Amino acid sequence: MSTFVLIPGMCHGGWCFDDLTPHLNIHGHRTRPLTLTGISERSHLLHGGVNLDTHIQDVTAVLVNENIEDAVLVGHSYGGMVIKGVADRMPDRVNALVYLDAVVPADGDSCWSLVSDRERQWYMDVVDTGYAVRPLPFFDPRATAHPLASLLQPLRLTNDHPHNHRQVYVYAAAWDGESPFTPIYQRLSNDPEWTTYALDSGHNLMRDAPEDLLEILLKATAPS
Repeated sequence: MSTFVLIPGMCHGGWCFDDLTPHLNIHGHRTRPLTLTGISERSHLLHGGVNLDTHIQDVTAVLVNENIEDAVLVGHSYGGMVIKGVADRMPDRVNALVYLDAVVPADGDSCWSLVSDRERQWYMDVVDTGYAVRPLPFFDPRATAHPLASLLQPLRLTNDHPHNHRQVYVYAAAWDGESPFTPIYQRLSNDPEWTTYALDSGHNLMRDAPEDLLEILLKATAPS
């Protein structure tokens, strides 16, 4: 059995996976949904220095302290930045990477550089301190502002010999308007190193397509 380490997108906490985790547990898997520093129930930790490195360290610390060596890293949206960094820092503790309608960075990419102009316009709507981006009005009431520095900081990949982790991309094909993730999905669909799926769902795959998503996640743990 595997350990699913679940990383939310912008402004959200680990609670966004609440509808998914019981079903993974029923199938015998361990689940570890995380809330990143400075967000939701950890919003009291927000300050100007909370960046992408902070969020990567949030996850690597859990892998070490909970002795997780079979992680399936699942990142939603912004969470794609985080899981890529974690796999680079601790490749021996990771079995698979699953990107849920997420950015897929290379060395030197930031979330800012990978999204559309429409998304960047949202990123400029910051709170009074300038430290964080306001949640969108239709987000869950528990959502809070997201640390701006984590969106602007480029990811630096340090592992000269990356492991051949299983890589899965799940695309939400029913956005209300243009999806910033369409170019990513189209590119990866033609890459033999990736397994890709398109679901008839809005961006919040965990809420809108839970059964299909569960099936995909279970496949990610199956032997090659």
